[in-house]
Amino acid sequence: MTTRIRPQVLALLSAVLLSAAAGCSATGSSAPARLGDSGGPAAPSSAAGPAPARGFTLVASGDVLPHTSVIQRAANDADGDGYDFRPMFSGVKPLVSAADLALCHMETIYGEEGGPFSGYPAFKSPPEVADGLKDAGYDGCSTASNHTLDDGGAGLRRTLDRFDKVGLGHAGSARTAAEAATVTTYTAGSAKVAHLAYTYDTNGYPLPDGQPWAVNLMKQDKIVADARAARKAGADVVLVSVHWGTEWETEPDGTQLSLGRALTASQTGGRPDIDMILGTHAHIPQPYEKVNGTWIVYGMGDQVAGEMFNHTGARDMRGNYGSIGRFTFAPPAAAGQRWQVTKAEFVPQMMDLSVGRVVHLPDALAKDPGREDYESARDAIGEAVLSRGAAKDGLTMGR
Repeated sequence: MTTRIRPQVLALLSAVLLSAAAGCSATGSSAPARLGDSGGPAAPSSAAGPAPARGFTLVASGDVLPHTSVIQRAANDADGDGYDFRPMFSGVKPLVSAADLALCHMETIYGEEGGPFSGYPAFKSPPEVADGLKDAGYDGCSTASNHTLDDGGAGLRRTLDRFDKVGLGHAGSARTAAEAATVTTYTAGSAKVAHLAYTYDTNGYPLPDGQPWAVNLMKQDKIVADARAARKAGADVVLVSVHWGTEWETEPDGTQLSLGRALTASQTGGRPDIDMILGTHAHIPQPYEKVNGTWIVYGMGDQVAGEMFNHTGARDMRGNYGSIGRFTFAPPAAAGQRWQVTKAEFVPQMMDLSVGRVVHLPDALAKDPGREDYESARDAIGEAVLSRGAAKDGLTMGR
């Protein structure tokens, strides 16, 4: 059961919701590139000197986990012609597409064109999921999860092939050693943004023979080394996605807390090696927290999922709740310093199974105030996200 949010927390949420910005304007390209290759387009310059540095907005969201019922909904939306996931994301498309850089988490792998497809426990999703993500405005996704090897190396390759086909970047899994050794990077504003991704495990599935690089596993030394390599190769901002935590637990577990502290404390030349941590896996919203001056999103919850049942076997609505993180980055005040997060927001969202759509809750409640299921979802998400005191560091509920 979902616990209603405490009155004092609801008052805080109402205040920050009213004061939050209505959205973000897109300013710049976020086409994926690879550090070590072109590294992304350079900022324009003129005879008067280089163009001034420009900040950017980042949007990040949680697990895309198409259960069988979700796949069937996409088939229905396609009117008998394959699978169409675009309507599923239509409610959050304005929010996602307005960001300079938008990142998702693709938890499952794709099957062959036309199927067969499957849900839990070994997922094999329609490749058209990638088309829906691209249409919504996402620029790329983390692809390292405990389900990355549900169909071995073949499923991994099919997934990344589809990402390439539709123009989505990807981080966390790789088809070749050369691909694993390069860093996915995007240009947002005038920043070169590196995206790294890791998972705690692959559900016991072994890495493909001779391919120890196929999926990035969550090891502190590797994450730090990769972040430093990305910075050395020219990344202004380093984002780390981590598939971690304990399912159905709102509070981050010991590994999340200790690894989060260690990663945010890591520095080179007085500058943090990692600029933000984006967590997935727990299936429910977890807190945001500023640690060592760096934002950690312990878990964004599920963005797309079917009916979810917790460890007691009970239907748990929290499995269809999620937060979208939206962060505004500003250029450093001086050369060699970090890019600063000047605005931190979370936007509550819900997978409404009755209509098969991801619902942008602030917008939905503005149109239908008093709808109890949406109010309960918003309140539960807000209570979880703010439960480690992020409001004191400026986190607000966005629109």
